[in-house]
Amino acid sequence: MTDATAPAPAAQAPSFDWSGPKFSAHLAKRKRSQLWLKAGGIFAISFAFATLFLLIASLVSTGWQAFRQTHATIEVYVNPDLVSAEDPFRANWRRVMQDAMQATFPEIEGAADLRRLNGMLSNGAAFIVRDRVVANPALIGREIIVTVPFSDPYDQLAKGLIDRETPEEFRRLKADEIAWFDDLQARGLVSKPFNWTLFTSADSRFPELAGLRGALLGTFWALLVCFVISFPVGIGAAIYLEEFAKKDRWNDIIEININNLAAVPSVVFGLLALAVFLGWFGMQRSAPFVGGLTLALMTLPTIIIATRAALKAVPPSIREAALGVGASKQQVVFGHVLPLAMPGILTGTIIGLAQALGETAPLLLIGMNAFITAAPAGPFDTATALPTQIFIWADSPERGFVSRTSAAILVLLGFLILMNALAVFLRRRFERRW
Repeated sequence: MTDATAPAPAAQAPSFDWSGPKFSAHLAKRKRSQLWLKAGGIFAISFAFATLFLLIASLVSTGWQAFRQTHATIEVYVNPDLVSAEDPFRANWRRVMQDAMQATFPEIEGAADLRRLNGMLSNGAAFIVRDRVVANPALIGREIIVTVPFSDPYDQLAKGLIDRETPEEFRRLKADEIAWFDDLQARGLVSKPFNWTLFTSADSRFPELAGLRGALLGTFWALLVCFVISFPVGIGAAIYLEEFAKKDRWNDIIEININNLAAVPSVVFGLLALAVFLGWFGMQRSAPFVGGLTLALMTLPTIIIATRAALKAVPPSIREAALGVGASKQQVVFGHVLPLAMPGILTGTIIGLAQALGETAPLLLIGMNAFITAAPAGPFDTATALPTQIFIWADSPERGFVSRTSAAILVLLGFLILMNALAVFLRRRFERRW
């Protein structure tokens, strides 16, 4: 007689042959899937690096020529009949340069040929000589040696961008003009120094005189205004939302809207700035201050999200320990949590500013793409920015602006790399591991 209260025998687990063909086929399938996944990842990384290499290579191959400028070294007689010591600014400097070129090529005669001869040098050559004489009036009545830039067609010829074998009717320079340049080169009067004008001069309609100084200063002022506004406001908003605001429906709505603002296209912020800052408040068009305000609106969501993430990363034990020794909520946040979260906050801020550095659409809408030949002295002067300067040069029909466009892009990429490298350095330097 069996005991009704005895436990039922345990169910036996189904046996599986771990060495059988079924398991071997399953294991081989898993290994193939893993290999395919690994191969896909390697292909994706290789494709990304190949694309990046092609991009950088195309920019370097086009833009490196802009970092050199072809110059001519000539003798210039500062004729006292043309240059007055009392007011050298009103002198006929173009005539001085024309006489210098005619003295360099005395065999050339005829008004048409002389006009073409004078076109060898840049229009800025006369101002270079003028500034030198103004700085030292004792040069009046003497012959001086000056080094001045060639005009753009001759600069292109020296850099090999004009094919000498092209038929003359399809070439920018005629055969005798090329012969004049070759004559100067044979005399050792042609040089290709580093093009400091690219960084020391503002924009110009002549490629050989155009530079990035105005755009660099405009970008600096705009980013400074953006940082001064977005950094404290973004951190303050993030601290309130993360540490002090009640966790209710309104807080959720605000958080959703901040996340949505981070994904809004930048052109929308440009339209907002056009309507509010320029339309309602009547602020100055093309000013870096307005550009900085626009970029601050665009950067704020990124800084708020990064700051909240950094605050969340601080362990709760830090807060509990501070509260346990009698610290107030404000002392806990500003004395313990915020210093520990600051590396992540700085990283997010720099990445947000790097994103703002490359934005073009909002700056175009507030007029920072105007043709401005003077560098700004402050945030309220009209100016361009690096992205808009690239846009202007890319839209120019002059052949010389092609290389300068690529050079400006390389400069912009250099600043972006530096800012991202700074963000990585700050994260590794001050990061705390828990």
